[in-house]
Amino acid sequence: MKKILLPGTKLYLAGPMAGLEDHNFPAFNVAAEKLRLAGFEVLNPVEFDNTGCLEWADFLKRDIPYLLQCKAVAVLDGWWNSRGAKLETHIAAELGMPIYPVQMVLAFTYKSLNCLRCEGLKNSPPKV
Repeated sequence: MKKILLPGTKLYLAGPMAGLEDHNFPAFNVAAEKLRLAGFEVLNPVEFDNTGCLEWADFLKRDIPYLLQCKAVAVLDGWWNSRGAKLETHIAAELGMPIYPVQMVLAFTYKSLNCLRCEGLKNSPPKV
């Protein structure tokens, strides 16, 4: 059973980078911004210090400790084609962390927030 993600949850953002234009940084940054606007704390590997990271393994050694600080993983489209994202999601799954596509996190968050707003309106006293 999937866990419900509430705003404030710390998410790790995973997705494809290697071989993509600008290493897919624009997609990572847009997703991180949208998730933050929805109320999530986001650890975006694009924003981590790249000093000393020359090889693929260097990036993963840097990123995995950040992943372990999170409660869940949000994945970008195409994550299944990324060796690094597959490793990150494998670690997360083995540790019992929920993994969701970014679009699903945002859709359910916005839907939940709208439902809460509607409930709040139903339960508020009538205006006089």
